Amino acid sequence: MAVSDSFRPLSRTRLYEQIVAQLREYVSTSGLKTGDKLPSERELAEKMGVSRASIKQAIVVLEVQGLVEIRHGGGTYLRQDSLSVEPIATLVERRRRLPDVLDAREAMETKLAELAALRRSDADMAEIEAALEAMRAEIEDGALGEDGDRLFHLAVTNAAHSELLAEFMRETAEQIAESRHESLQQPGRPQRSLAQHTRIAEAIRAQDATAAIAAMRAHLETVREVRLLSWTPNED
Repeated sequence: MAVSDSFRPLSRTRLYEQIVAQLREYVSTSGLKTGDKLPSERELAEKMGVSRASIKQAIVVLEVQGLVEIRHGGGTYLRQDSLSVEPIATLVERRRRLPDVLDAREAMETKLAELAALRRSDADMAEIEAALEAMRAEIEDGALGEDGDRLFHLAVTNAAHSELLAEFMRETAEQIAESRHESLQQPGRPQRSLAQHTRIAEAIRAQDATAAIAAMRAHLETVREVRLLSWTPNED
């Protein structure tokens, strides 16, 4: 598809944000859909009168937000039908607090997995299995599996039978949901997360506390592997 002539030279203030805004407009007016390819960095740089480095910075912002997929040597493709871009200030703030959220999750959820293995009832195990099935069904339907993921961690929390830890989890639910979304939007992550949840469930079913701790810690280490944490905001 030819690059739209609506692209125009930009001023030098917050350049990558201006590029992102023009890309959002371009996707909307051109009728691009999920899976469609964006123009090359070279084409965009020429049309906007900016450097390819500035274009690359804007594309990375879109990748961090899970809106595009960069295929090395193959271009940049839409992962959604539109570029509903999160404000950069919000993105920077999420990046700042995410490590603390993940540290808290590891501290609480490895202990919850251990206690669940030691204390779970048959009813608790049924709740965990139901959550796994819910996540599997979501993923098979093409979704990220976020609701099933939430239900799984809730079921593990319930199986631990610790009122205080459950209260801590409720108080941090919003931040945890944010880290969940950040993780599950990584390419291939939903299936990987489901497999890890299954290993956690198997350890809890076997009442093997050591294995449950290890499986939960391995899962949360994967949750840390997100593009956002490797992104460094840059003021042009």
